[in-house]
Amino acid sequence: MTISDTAPAATLVSYGSYIGGEQVTEDRWIYVADPRAVLQDSFATLTLKRRLDSGEQQYSEDMAGIVGRVAVGTDRHMQAALAAATRAAKVWRGAPLQVRVDNFLAHLGARILGHREQIEQMALYEGHPRELVKWEVSGWLATTTAQSRDFYRSQLWYETFDGDSRRIVRRCADGVVCINPPANAPMSSAMLAATSVMAGNAVVIRAPRSVPLGVFYSMIEIIAPVLEEIGAPVGTINVVCSEPTPTFEQWLDSPLVNDIMYFGAVEPGLEIERQCVAAGKKPILELAGNDVVVVWSDANLDYASDALLEAFFGSGQLCMIPNLVVAHPDIAEDLIALAISKAASIRIGYPDEDGVLLSPVLRHDKFHSALGDALDNGAQLLAGGGSVHVDGSPSESGMFLQPTVIRVDGLKNSRRVKAVEHETFFPLLPIVVPDTSDGDLALSTVIDFVNTNLYGLRNSLWSSSAAVIDTYVANVTNSGIIKVNESHIAFGAPLPTHGGTALTGGAFGEANYPALRTSHIQGVSVSYVPHPPRHYKEQA
Repeated sequence: MTISDTAPAATLVSYGSYIGGEQVTEDRWIYVADPRAVLQDSFATLTLKRRLDSGEQQYSEDMAGIVGRVAVGTDRHMQAALAAATRAAKVWRGAPLQVRVDNFLAHLGARILGHREQIEQMALYEGHPRELVKWEVSGWLATTTAQSRDFYRSQLWYETFDGDSRRIVRRCADGVVCINPPANAPMSSAMLAATSVMAGNAVVIRAPRSVPLGVFYSMIEIIAPVLEEIGAPVGTINVVCSEPTPTFEQWLDSPLVNDIMYFGAVEPGLEIERQCVAAGKKPILELAGNDVVVVWSDANLDYASDALLEAFFGSGQLCMIPNLVVAHPDIAEDLIALAISKAASIRIGYPDEDGVLLSPVLRHDKFHSALGDALDNGAQLLAGGGSVHVDGSPSESGMFLQPTVIRVDGLKNSRRVKAVEHETFFPLLPIVVPDTSDGDLALSTVIDFVNTNLYGLRNSLWSSSAAVIDTYVANVTNSGIIKVNESHIAFGAPLPTHGGTALTGGAFGEANYPALRTSHIQGVSVSYVPHPPRHYKEQA
């Protein structure tokens, strides 16, 4: 099949750099290919994209497989965006909380619902399966609920009186927040980070060059109109598609930048954290996750095994999915049998097809390296392990990986297996079964295992015992989110959707509410009627 065999795009979606409320374009563009066209004929589609990106070939409307483009940004565009954000932040920080939180969330929720079909299409262009897209949008909507609104209000402003003295504890905007979304989920991550505006910040986003379209769409078509409707100044939101390294250097050097929110891998993220601190910028990190699901002896295994399948959403290329299972030995065999049986029914297909959960995986070598390491260290391959085409047929050249389950016996030494110790970004689920080498298995032993995880994004537990649940919740501290007897990945207001401890969030890591992470606490005392100053007050 050649690229001409696929249907041409109806209309090319095109955006310029969004700076100070205006789209700015020059002569260079980054083009976006339809994932379906890439899967049908990757060579022809990607060759065409490269020729368009380089300027060797000019775009024409009869070109199939190309769905959008965004303008290439330069350091001049980024500097203009930072200046626009600085001007906006000085005005926006003084807007009433009612406007910044209540009005923003109400208008945002309505706009998401009104543009849901277009939003889902943009996420499909990022290569996300439709079922995954529905989950992502549910997270956007959870942020706009009354529960989320009330929580944000309670955290951003507290007020009381002492006589006629008004006492306020509030969170003030940090100022200009620069955001680097990841390539695996750029649009949803940008939408999360953009809620920093609720604190009174202005935002500058660097869209990833590999998948920029959804970021531009969501900021220009969703966030910007909402901000305009509620009276925010132009420049409160800005988007530029620029090279990463020069952009980070520009952010670090600029006196206009207050915070840098980075989504990405651990090693570069921690280096950015160090550089931010040295430059006097606040680092906010969203890095890897290696989430642990504990399935206790009294768990509902049917429900628990359903939750384990969330490990394969998007072929495991998400941070907040189950990465690792600790199965109580009393139920391990039954749980494994259920998980393998259900995993066999997971569909491979084009992202726009209903019921598809798996996405293409670029680096199969990393998967096979991790699987080989596990097998070399005593793990058993229970299901999967191979590459397949979009139709499910096995092939070393296939773009997909089979959902893969391995068993690791023994909890104490299980981290000898790299796939247990570190995040895997592909559909590989290790199930660790404690054995006699662990002695009499105590809940405290499992809790210690969870708390010593190098990562701390989400953790979850399946148990029918109130005592087990309460002990787990009271003692598991190494994560931004805990889920008990629930979907590991489902969103629930007002809980955070992102954020965590350890390598997930760096030295300052915690659950990530962007409006809180990009603001700082300030105390205020106001007496509207002047009094003689007293440096202390006798307490009754």
